[in-house]
Amino acid sequence: MCASLKGRTVLITREQKQAQIFAKQIVSRGGVPLEAPLLRIQCTCTEAKTKQHVPFNQYDWLFFTSANGVHCFFQAVQAYGVDLSVLKNVHIAAVGPKTDAAIQAYGLKSAFIPSVYNADTMTAEFLPQAEHKSRILLIQGNWSRQILPDFFTAQSLEFDVLEAYETSIDASAADNLNAVLKTKRIDFLTFTSPSTVSAFVSMADQMLYSLEDDVCVCIGTTTEHKARALGFKHILTPKQFTIDGMLNEMTAYIERMEDNG
Repeated sequence: MCASLKGRTVLITREQKQAQIFAKQIVSRGGVPLEAPLLRIQCTCTEAKTKQHVPFNQYDWLFFTSANGVHCFFQAVQAYGVDLSVLKNVHIAAVGPKTDAAIQAYGLKSAFIPSVYNADTMTAEFLPQAEHKSRILLIQGNWSRQILPDFFTAQSLEFDVLEAYETSIDASAADNLNAVLKTKRIDFLTFTSPSTVSAFVSMADQMLYSLEDDVCVCIGTTTEHKARALGFKHILTPKQFTIDGMLNEMTAYIERMEDNG
């Protein structure tokens, strides 16, 4: 049985569909989810953009850095009648298990998943897998960092980039966010990307939260760095950069506080 969140309130700031999934996991652990999605995600794989990279078997690797990229890519590929059998000899890389699970939903399997689920580790561990002449299609979003493109360039690996989705701050979410902060005591603020941290700080009423005291739970070190840069002091970051890792970190924190209390 999963460790319990014991009635603690958890603010969820990620995109709405993903927020609902996160909320169910919080409920399953006895917590109280408070949804205040701050981002919008929109697929941007147009027919012209997708077919620019057909045939896909011209690539040795498809690199996916998020489940959003997987879904937007394959929805576009299927909508435009591209036969997925052309991918049978193409290797697929996924940034982590959630991305790999999304890939498996389309009947495919990842040949490479890094031991730590971020782009920095992907670069270090991928090189032994790649042949010098490998050609790569990198599928990512508009706010993806430059770590992988810079790495491929430095290693003289041939690659193309397909921007499969667009993330944007949902400015209309500010009223809902502040209403939640005003009416509920929040035990944990959760951030699943640097953009969720930026959106929260830009929209939240500064009188309704504390950078010094509020417990901020970040999905990974990149998000943690953004939170620290924006002034958060009390930050929890799991060793495994996943939602399950965040939940485990929160329950471990509760247990530590109770032991010390």
